[in-house]
Amino acid sequence: MAQGKRTFRLRQVGFFLAVVAIIMAWTLQRSRAETITVTHWGGQFYGVPYAVAMEKGFFKKNDVDVSGILTAAGGGTAVRNTLAGGIPFGEVSLAAAVQAINAGQKLIIIGAGTWSVADQMWVVKKDSTLQGIKDLAGKQIAYTAPGSVSNMLILMALKASGMTPQQVKLVPAGDLGANISAVGSGAIDAGFSDELIYAQHKELVKPLFMVRDVLDPRMMQTVMITTGEYARAHPDIIKGLINARRQGLAYAFDHPDEAADITAKAYNNPNIELFRSHVRELIRVNYWSDGRLDYASMNHMVEGLQITGQMKGEVDWPKYVDTSYLPADLRPTQ
Repeated sequence: MAQGKRTFRLRQVGFFLAVVAIIMAWTLQRSRAETITVTHWGGQFYGVPYAVAMEKGFFKKNDVDVSGILTAAGGGTAVRNTLAGGIPFGEVSLAAAVQAINAGQKLIIIGAGTWSVADQMWVVKKDSTLQGIKDLAGKQIAYTAPGSVSNMLILMALKASGMTPQQVKLVPAGDLGANISAVGSGAIDAGFSDELIYAQHKELVKPLFMVRDVLDPRMMQTVMITTGEYARAHPDIIKGLINARRQGLAYAFDHPDEAADITAKAYNNPNIELFRSHVRELIRVNYWSDGRLDYASMNHMVEGLQITGQMKGEVDWPKYVDTSYLPADLRPTQ
């Protein structure tokens, strides 16, 4: 009888230990579920590869459990969010990354995000008589904010068209929605937009010029960053994130409509058809990099930093970049 009781108790203890082990494993798994940062998540399309990677399980397949994605309005905010996230990994503007590193932040650029501005434009009111960028002499032109990509682009576009900033009045108007509103109300003559926002306001505005028709559109908008300390301590996590994003992008290329639907769901946006047409257009213009860096397009962005007075001199990229976390086939051959 005593032997039976001991056996029963041992079974109870064994069962209890098994339950504890399951709970500990579940807790550990939950603790590994972390956030990352993607600039303008929920609004712009930098996030498409990440949305797909989350939905299709590519992060988990690469042994990284991403529980959520933090958004940021761009610039230094995106860098700060990256540093504050569960995993200090983010896709942020190249300009913000360079400026943060110049300011002493211990960050490294580990891969490319988007390397085209082909979908960006300036728009005018539907009934405007303006026909092109040279018609803007003496007019008010809006962009988003001082030092922003749109600020760089309008200055570079004016220069490429043989015009100077003194020939126009440049106005920081806020986000793309604010630019559209300012144009529609007549407060300004031309405002900044992209093709998605324009497509939602065709009854109000029309394109004045596409950036790709005035400038070389190959310009590195966003890059993947982390801290050198975290990357050295957790190389497999950083490599897993890069691989998962690459797989998400490859899936989007093969299934553009599904990728658009996934992104619209992640962004809580009901405009499925607009998302589908925009994703197809972005694929057509080679908007996203698979992670490989292109120094010519990075230097083109640096021209923007120089023209807005945010930076002097050239960038010595080896001091900013560490490509060792990229898959071998995406690393520079030189």
